Amino acid sequence: MSEPRINDRIRVPEVRLVGPNGEQVGIVRVEDALRLAAEADLDLVEVAPMARPPVAKLMDFGKYKYEAAVKAREARKNQVNTIIKEIKLRPKIDSHDYETKKGHVVRFLKGGDKVKVTIMFRGREQSRPELGFRLLQKLAEDVAELGFVESSPKQDGRNMVMVLGPAKKKTAVRNEKRAEKAAAAHANDSSTDSAPAPDVEQASGSAEPSEVPETTSTAS
Repeated sequence: MSEPRINDRIRVPEVRLVGPNGEQVGIVRVEDALRLAAEADLDLVEVAPMARPPVAKLMDFGKYKYEAAVKAREARKNQVNTIIKEIKLRPKIDSHDYETKKGHVVRFLKGGDKVKVTIMFRGREQSRPELGFRLLQKLAEDVAELGFVESSPKQDGRNMVMVLGPAKKKTAVRNEKRAEKAAAAHANDSSTDSAPAPDVEQASGSAEPSEVPETTSTAS
C-alpha cells in the first residue's frame, strides 16, 4: 500500500482537518492546515483522500510510520500458515493399526493442525461406504476433546474424506509452549538460587577444603 500524501504533497484547496488528539477542527484551507501543522511541529497527513473534501490529520508522521511498522511486524509474527495433515485408513483396519493412526491424529490436533482423514476403498469395499462412514464417526468421537468435524465425511471417487479442525488454534498452542518453557526456566533458576553453599572448615594454622560431592507432516 502506498504511503499517504503529507504536507506540501497534499494538492487540494481545502481539507477536513482533524487535530492531533482526534478533535474535529472542521473544513479549512490547506494553507491554513499546513500553517497549523508547522506551528505544532507536526505533519499534515491525508488519511481519507477519497472523502469530499479529503480528511487530513495533524500528527508526527515519523512516529506514525514506526508504530505501523511495529504492528505489521507483530501481525506477521503471529500469523500462522494453515497446515493440513493427512491420515489414510482402510475401512477394515485392525485395532492396532487404528490406535496407531489415531495417535497421529491426536498429535496433529494437539499441535494445532487440521487433519484430513481419508478412507481408501478397494474392490468390493466400494459397495460398503457405510464401513468408512462408521470408522470416521468413531475416530471423530475418540478425538472429540481435541478437535471437531470441520468437514463431514464425503465420498470422493474411491475414497471418503473427513476434515478435523483443532480445538485450539496454532497460536494458542504456541503461546502455551512458550509459557511452559518460561515456567520451567523460572523453576530451574529458583532451585539454583536456593541451593545451599558448600561448608568450608578452617583449622588453625591451615585450611583444608571440605569435601564436595561430585555432580554428574503426512502420516500414512
